Amino acid sequence: MSTPTYWILRHENRLLLADGGEAAALFPMAGECPAGGLAASVVDVGTWLGCACKAADLDALPEASVLANFRSASLRDVFLAAGAEAFALAGRAVQLLDWAQQHRYCGRCGTPTVPGADAAARACPQCGLQAYPRISPAVMVLVRKGSALLLARSPRFKAGVYSALAGFVEAGETLEACVAREVREEVGIEVRNLRYFGSQSWPFPNSLMIAFTAEYAGGELAPDGVEIEDAAWFEADNLPLLPDPISISRVLIDAAIAGV
Repeated sequence: MSTPTYWILRHENRLLLADGGEAAALFPMAGECPAGGLAASVVDVGTWLGCACKAADLDALPEASVLANFRSASLRDVFLAAGAEAFALAGRAVQLLDWAQQHRYCGRCGTPTVPGADAAARACPQCGLQAYPRISPAVMVLVRKGSALLLARSPRFKAGVYSALAGFVEAGETLEACVAREVREEVGIEVRNLRYFGSQSWPFPNSLMIAFTAEYAGGELAPDGVEIEDAAWFEADNLPLLPDPISISRVLIDAAIAGV
């Protein structure tokens, strides 16, 4: 008897979710999956509801009669349908599928890679190089000035949304140095008393968000006009539109407002 297995299926960057209406049944079981059409790379992504969970890209959509049992969804839709645990699992699946797609050849000698001894790795059968999925660390910081919170707006945000400052860690840089540099570059001020808040895997496409709080230490707000188009100090009773609950930025802001 085959082991019960859940599948996270993707076609052209959209996930195919089981159309059962229940959050627990979000990912189809093996017997419910479309026959054929799986791309060469199948990855193990962990467990769901106590059973193994695999992920694969579909080369083509199944026929209409089979497709009627599925719905097409974005990765963000998974959070809305089933919460943070399902979102984290689907995010891992998407990152591993992207990794398998984008690292089909050895970066050192150009030989086609094969799955490594570690399920997440790609290995070169010629030179022996083992490559692991790329993770891009990024800091996020919510700065306080008395009771006011520093929130900023990127041109990439949805209309009206403000959030905490964030940026990618550069080679050779500590997290603390990255926070100070990003705040200085983006809005022109200095910070102090940096405190770790929490982290979140953010699969858009492969970030690890590391969130902090900090206190204002000096300087005048001066948005750089590129990464940040506007920034201001906001009191808790006069906040702008905030990021969706899916992100740690919203959790960070909500915790600050609640005094946690």
